[in-house]
Amino acid sequence: MSDKIVRIGGAGGFLGDSSVAAPQLISGGRLDYLILDYLAEATMPMLAMMQKGRPEGGYARDFTEWVWKDNIRELKRQDIKVVTNAGGLNPRACRARMEALAAEAGLNFNIAIVEGDDLRGDLGSLADVREMVSGDGFPAPDAVLNASVYFGADPIVAALRAGADVVITGRVVDSALVLAPLMFEFGWKASDYDQLAGGSLAGHVIECGAQATGGLFTDWESVPDWAHIGYPIVECAADGSFIVTKPEGTGGLVTCATVGEQILYEVGDPQAYMLPDVVCDFAGLKIEQVGEQRVRVSQTKGRAPSGFYKVSVTHADGWRCLAAMPVVGRDAARRCAGGGIPARAARARREGGAGASGAGGAGGAWVGAGVPGTASGDAAEPGDEAGAAFRCGCAAGASGGEGGGGAAGDGWGFEGRRTGGAATGGARVSRE
Repeated sequence: MSDKIVRIGGAGGFLGDSSVAAPQLISGGRLDYLILDYLAEATMPMLAMMQKGRPEGGYARDFTEWVWKDNIRELKRQDIKVVTNAGGLNPRACRARMEALAAEAGLNFNIAIVEGDDLRGDLGSLADVREMVSGDGFPAPDAVLNASVYFGADPIVAALRAGADVVITGRVVDSALVLAPLMFEFGWKASDYDQLAGGSLAGHVIECGAQATGGLFTDWESVPDWAHIGYPIVECAADGSFIVTKPEGTGGLVTCATVGEQILYEVGDPQAYMLPDVVCDFAGLKIEQVGEQRVRVSQTKGRAPSGFYKVSVTHADGWRCLAAMPVVGRDAARRCAGGGIPARAARARREGGAGASGAGGAGGAWVGAGVPGTASGDAAEPGDEAGAAFRCGCAAGASGGEGGGGAAGDGWGFEGRRTGGAATGGARVSRE
């Protein structure tokens, strides 16, 4: 077994996550890859409404205007590859903006996009599908805001093999952003189920950013310097094991407990966490503290996937969706004041100037004693219909993890292009 180690940093867990994450990891992480996860079920209709008002929108401008624009030179200097689902519903427009910013900086990158997840142009194929929980029939096509297939790692791996420095996807399972680089680097095959499960778990641990380093830890009072929390890094080995850590000199906490809580986050059945690439079994995991702020995770098991993709459909249904940033549970007021939230929000405003998260995300955030954060970004633009209502649903099929079954999406595609205009090579694979 190779002794090669691949270091991957998780710089974002949602649209509007902190703008300090990427520069922190780039400057102190000694990374091979930087991954950023922007998409959730509620995010997709937000992007759809933005795109309705501006056809060139529909992607995560947090990424292009903050992460990419502000860190582009250092990413190039350190040769850090980037994998992100910031493409949302419009990966091509996201890449075009990235190319323009790279040209302004006088830099060239091989930027690939993954397409084929957006089924809005093929709703007829879903007409007979029923919602997997309620059993409701498929909504009227003109009410559908988005219909997205959750792809796995394969198209990202194909893009990396074609020479991509950056891979921009639409909807993929969050963990695929990490699994794909590991499949590429270690040469894992589709039948290497235990390694695929380990790589998927590494992605699951860091897909929500600082949650893995104490951001939402139950024993929050034991987390030092929460206001300057470090973002997670996984040091991944060829056997599928990995060590969770964070940049030196940052706040936060990496222990078996913080990592263990994140492993169980949004997992319905830990013995059958269903993804497009593998079904994971976390029941026999070994989690061990191997150093200060260093936790090793090993012995993940996997088995063959279901053969289906999940499809998530969101449609207008007459209700307004409101977002909040609650602090809940025992001692909530003390947790807010003593946990560093006001200090972190103030720092984000000073350094980023875009709301409590510091990332220009759509919508406001509640900070401290009921003071609303500022709303900025695409949601404030005329025609975006930020208040439009929507409802989420998933196509019928096997329930389970994020990629657990559903109506099968019938293919995927990627297209690579160099910022200077030359093709990266590699075939384009389209939905048939």
